[in-house]
Amino acid sequence: MEALELNKFFIVFIAATGISTLRYLLFAGIAFSLFWILLKKKLHHRWIQQDRVQDNSKIRHEIKYSLMTMLVFGCAGVLIYTMKTLGWTMLYKDISEYGLPYFFFSLLALILFHDTYFYWTHRLMHHPKLFKKMHLTHHISTNPSPWAAFAFNPYEAVVEAGIVPIAVLLFPLHGLTILLFLIYMTFLNVLGHLAFELFPKNFLRNPIFKWHNTSTHHNMHHRYFHCNYGLYFNWWDRWMGTNHENYQATFETVTSREKMQTEV
Repeated sequence: MEALELNKFFIVFIAATGISTLRYLLFAGIAFSLFWILLKKKLHHRWIQQDRVQDNSKIRHEIKYSLMTMLVFGCAGVLIYTMKTLGWTMLYKDISEYGLPYFFFSLLALILFHDTYFYWTHRLMHHPKLFKKMHLTHHISTNPSPWAAFAFNPYEAVVEAGIVPIAVLLFPLHGLTILLFLIYMTFLNVLGHLAFELFPKNFLRNPIFKWHNTSTHHNMHHRYFHCNYGLYFNWWDRWMGTNHENYQATFETVTSREKMQTEV
């Protein structure tokens, strides 16, 4: 009986790790192939840091630690499975149990909850007593590639993996809600580490769109460290005064460059 239980935990671990790894390789791989290889010269004017040099040793570092993070995510999957088995979670199977309106509301709530969780845990890891032990691994990439999306020290990886286990304890979530959230999270995380600005020139001048973060926002965090802590949205950085003072100016400089002047 105990062997069967251990076998179930192992299967859950392998499945959770495999799905997380596939998600990372798919999103980061496509982004890297498109913008760092295929469109590298054509879209040179949109690279955020124009003095960017491709450092293969740092890319290997990013991939190595991201794959280690996937093992931690696999452990988080086992934790969720264990809590569900013990009846501790608020996971549910039938969407009709709470209805479609709640399904979409819970997805939005999970994204907002994660945005808050990320901002404050991220700021905490920048504390001098925690930074070297927990967060420096991620900041070795001062001009990151898409492969850096999950390049965390194992201590930081545990913090990052904690969002879903905490969420399933707090409010009802369907499995599909969690899947959609993980896809959204991975996409935005890779976008933040793209080193290339996709958003249009006047994006930050729009009264609605300005509340959403850009690739420039997180790229500046990697370059300057003590600013721009937010993940999806810009309200915490605005409310707490932690946006870099030149964030909007840098974004507009990047998005205003003339293509023919910088193309090589």
